[in-house]
Amino acid sequence: MLNAALIGALGAVWFVAMYKMYGGFIERTLIKPDDNNPTPANVLRDNVDFVPSPPALLFGHHFSSIAGAGPIVGPILAYSLFGWLPALLWILIGSVFIGAVHDYTALMTSVRSKAVSVAELAQRHVSNVARWIFSVFLWLALVLVIAVFAVLTAQTLAEKPEIVIPTIGLMFLAILFGYFVYRRNLNIWVGTAIGLAILIALILIGDFNPVHASFEFWLAFAFVYSFIAAVIPVWVLLQPRDYISMYILLVGILLAFVSLIVMQPQITGPAFIDVSSKQGPLWPILFITVACGAISGFHSVVSSGTSAKQLRKESDGRLITFGGMLTEGALAMIVVLLISSVLFWDSAPTSELSSFVFTSLLSEKGANITFGTAMGRAMESIGVPLQYGIAFGILMLNAFILTTLDTCTRLTRYIVTESVGQRVPLLKNKYLATGVGLVVAYLITSGNSWRVLWPAFGATNQLIGALSLLVVTAYMFGYKRPTLYTLIPGIFMLATTLGALFYQLVWQYLPSGNIVLAVIAIILMALGAVIAVEVYRRLLRKEQAVPPEGDILPEQA
Repeated sequence: MLNAALIGALGAVWFVAMYKMYGGFIERTLIKPDDNNPTPANVLRDNVDFVPSPPALLFGHHFSSIAGAGPIVGPILAYSLFGWLPALLWILIGSVFIGAVHDYTALMTSVRSKAVSVAELAQRHVSNVARWIFSVFLWLALVLVIAVFAVLTAQTLAEKPEIVIPTIGLMFLAILFGYFVYRRNLNIWVGTAIGLAILIALILIGDFNPVHASFEFWLAFAFVYSFIAAVIPVWVLLQPRDYISMYILLVGILLAFVSLIVMQPQITGPAFIDVSSKQGPLWPILFITVACGAISGFHSVVSSGTSAKQLRKESDGRLITFGGMLTEGALAMIVVLLISSVLFWDSAPTSELSSFVFTSLLSEKGANITFGTAMGRAMESIGVPLQYGIAFGILMLNAFILTTLDTCTRLTRYIVTESVGQRVPLLKNKYLATGVGLVVAYLITSGNSWRVLWPAFGATNQLIGALSLLVVTAYMFGYKRPTLYTLIPGIFMLATTLGALFYQLVWQYLPSGNIVLAVIAIILMALGAVIAVEVYRRLLRKEQAVPPEGDILPEQA
């Protein structure tokens, strides 16, 4: 048996070393940042969407937006299907050589193209066909995420009334934080210390003063909140709330790591499960199950959507995106180590430990309670009572549902205004562009339609990542920059996601008679193939790209 703490320490060293070595290599070879180049946040500054932001604030906003529940839930499911070793290896390798490269190059390609979305980049550097397919593709995926996370928000607030006060209180705390930092020049670290102290107080107050309301009330609240957060200046609510929320996850990673060092648990779960009869073979299913812990197409949408509009200077880019992805990889690694060591696989040695059986917890309670239980048992080793450790683990996961919800809503607005808004001036209006996405998302929530569509999202998300890498490759090719560092990961992820969709279509959707998901899988495979062909045709053309006015050429960097 292997020591979980030792593997965690080696993993931490790996992430730090790869940030410096491979991250530095990608920065020097592909990006070549130059702080003399004014970023869109400075050139187009409007103090609404384009806001030059301190790197700490932007890191928190970006990390909270991309993290969500994915790096916790995905690794848990991957462990249950394939064992801890395949999941861990993919997290360690994929997050460095694919995920972090994907996030960083998407950000900087957007920054040098006036902070347009990855869909608009497809039009500029691939073709108009690719742009429109990608825009519709992204918009539909984001609307589905809004619907699902609005439901999850409502369920969480209705079922756990003790988190209502900290959830809503954090919104007002964020507004005050943003005001004093941006308008009164409060030192960011002083503001952070005060904000975290207030957040702890809010959590304690909420624990003793639960606020009860119906699911329907909280669902309406989630949509109203999302609309407001998506249209007001980003520094007022969205950015500071994400920044403060980030510390919940960072503290959780630290506490989990310290707990493993103190507890010194041995990994007792299976290293490798030969064949999963439930979901499919190791390749390609593992790679779409781990999701955000290694690579997520959603990250490129965030990088080129909100983060590119707030980057203060080019040299901050590697910390925000490459560093953000590796931090998410570290979280996914900790999750795998926790559940495979402090929880027993399918039976406990004594009846007193029967509540710590992984397979029972996952099947009966779900991934969030499974993770919370693992955190609780680990944190007992550092003196935290079990019930509080479990509650904190669940809070780590639930705190980031809203960060994904409001960011997705803002991103749908950007996609509408950049695409349809260019032909229908009415949809350039930010209120209308935001409202359209929320109305469709609300319709998806009615009658639990989202449950029918959600199983297709895993492959959809990874397909977005593959296509984003190919779009960035076309950009690099047009400006005579090395392309292999994005092309090879892009081809691998394209083959993986198309393979996963084909497997799901032939061995799952059609045999079960699930026509809706079968049709979606066929459409996704067709869209992915069309965009891949468009990128290939662009690579066959040898002419150099002609940038639109105002764009920054890589040679200038």
